[in-house]
Amino acid sequence: MNKLKVSLLAALGTMAFSGVAHAQDEGPVSLSFNLGAATEYVFRGVSQTDEDPQVFGGVDATLGSIGYAGVWASNVDFGDSTDAEFDLYAGVKPTVGAVTLDIGVIYYGYLDQPSGADYDYWEGKVAASVPAGPATFGAAVYYSPDFTANTGDAWYYEANATFPIPSSRFVVSGAIGHQTIEEASDYTTWNLGVGFSLTDNLGFDVRYFDTDGHEFGKLYDSRVVAGLKLAF
Repeated sequence: MNKLKVSLLAALGTMAFSGVAHAQDEGPVSLSFNLGAATEYVFRGVSQTDEDPQVFGGVDATLGSIGYAGVWASNVDFGDSTDAEFDLYAGVKPTVGAVTLDIGVIYYGYLDQPSGADYDYWEGKVAASVPAGPATFGAAVYYSPDFTANTGDAWYYEANATFPIPSSRFVVSGAIGHQTIEEASDYTTWNLGVGFSLTDNLGFDVRYFDTDGHEFGKLYDSRVVAGLKLAF
């Protein structure tokens, strides 16, 4: 397919790294930064780097008590001239009782894409999470009215869970999701992994990804991805 995201972000994606991002400024706006590398960039179960390594980084702003905005970038390899992805996002995270909501919008942009590829697109997001003892359970829905490469309406549904191992630096997390696309093939994806906090700022994650779309090619196959993320 001509856009590998059609083939799971922030990504928003689902690689969960341990490690705490520390605000650089106190007040109504605070900033945090992240840098990292992984053996591969996987989004919704599909390789975005043609099974090659990934380098990424981003900046996040916390706005007041519930607002946020940020930018994130990574290398990609779609088998054409496209060589980088940048994501712009913003939203709010209100709390209703024990439930934390996340309502936002994400713009996915691509550098040096071929003329007429139209990879860039927007998604809206509504997510919710709730603690259950040491664990956290969540669900999310993403919608794009004009998905990447002009493939029409697209929905992505996900359920996820995170479980810190008591008295340790380990966190187990996983997710299952389903991508539907008006003018492309639907598929289901899932992942399960373990994160480890090397320090308060540096986290390591090893994660297994798979999809039910192996017939679409090697980029949909099962894979294990390891990565490091520095947050400060």
